[in-house]
Amino acid sequence: MTGLGDAVSLVGGRVVNNVSSSFGSLTLQQWIRLIAFAGAYMLLRPYLIKLGGRLQMKQHEADEKASLAEAVAIAAGEKPALSANDLRGGGKKSTAVPAGLGSDLDDSDDETGPGATSTASGTASGTDWGKNARKRQRKMLRQMLEAHEQQLADAQADEEDKDIEEFLED
Repeated sequence: MTGLGDAVSLVGGRVVNNVSSSFGSLTLQQWIRLIAFAGAYMLLRPYLIKLGGRLQMKQHEADEKASLAEAVAIAAGEKPALSANDLRGGGKKSTAVPAGLGSDLDDSDDETGPGATSTASGTASGTDWGKNARKRQRKMLRQMLEAHEQQLADAQADEEDKDIEEFLED
């Protein structure tokens, strides 16, 4: 414990010595320069803080508008919702359904052979998936697409029913 106390007193003594010698050896021109910089800082600091606050507010508003527009696009079905991998930072893979998403893709595979990993070094990262996980993802995407198509068909049928009902008499 004495070593720690000695180190603290040594550092403290050096700081006091360096600061006192720095201010003690200043010339009149250096004192004026120091006071000018300190005064300019004290005068300009509130304005710089306000400017920074305004810029930050504009950035927050722009981010809020972008997130609102994205939420509206997701609600309208124009953009798919984020997957868990997108939230984890799994790259720029989108959850959009590939054009030929049929049952023939369930057995296809990008790997070079059975049990191979998708990276050249043989180590798998958190975003590399195995064959079964890709199949589950394709199945889930297919189900989501079918559910969305069913909702659209139901909505269109409801619209047609409303159009027919206005021409019917009681």
